[in-house]
Amino acid sequence: MPTLSRWLRRIVMTVLFVAAFLTTFQALTGIKWTGIKAEAAGFLLEEANYGGYSSDDLPYIHALKEVNLSYKTLNQEKREETKISSSTSIQGKVPPLEEAFDWEKYPKVKVVATGYTAGYESTGKRPGDPDFGITYSGVKVKRDLYSTIAADLNVFPLGTILFIPEYGYGVVADKGGAIKGNKIDLYFETVKDVYEQWGKKTVDVYVVKMGNGKVTNRDLKNLNEDEGMQVFRERYVQSVKK
Repeated sequence: MPTLSRWLRRIVMTVLFVAAFLTTFQALTGIKWTGIKAEAAGFLLEEANYGGYSSDDLPYIHALKEVNLSYKTLNQEKREETKISSSTSIQGKVPPLEEAFDWEKYPKVKVVATGYTAGYESTGKRPGDPDFGITYSGVKVKRDLYSTIAADLNVFPLGTILFIPEYGYGVVADKGGAIKGNKIDLYFETVKDVYEQWGKKTVDVYVVKMGNGKVTNRDLKNLNEDEGMQVFRERYVQSVKK
């Protein structure tokens, strides 16, 4: 029996060594070896359960059981997913706004959208006029991630936030004599921009938030400086500079 116990210890130590080696191998490569584990560990554990070994061998058997358990709880390496956030670095290409969110969860309205500027051709005002570039709400016109737009206030009250595909977010801050019903006017900085970037389109817009009848310069500033939207604002600024 002493000779048998000595051989048993050698066998168990060999299995433990192989198990430790394969544990390291699996952790580094991610390759599973459940079949080997079942043959090497399962046989000895089965023999132990049937009383095939002496009490001197029990510490080795318990150790083998613990090694066997460790494979079941071994955590696999986690892959980080790309997330849209301004507070963390972003891997990969930033998607356009049209693809970044599920717009179908917002109310959709079909409108005729035209473009306007702060100039005389759109407002009858010229630089130097005290009201030049000032909207009906008192907010200064702005082209940004969140831009000022004009609408029929009976349809879209001041402060309403719309998402207009191919334009971006529009905040209703103005009205116009010809803007009645489902029509909106999108602000651009120059007449050239109006013609080259927009013109006149019939589009589906998404109502992100219905306004309460007022909007301020601070409201617009806060929207454009929202931390969670800076990645999209940066993308917008880069596109304007091209």
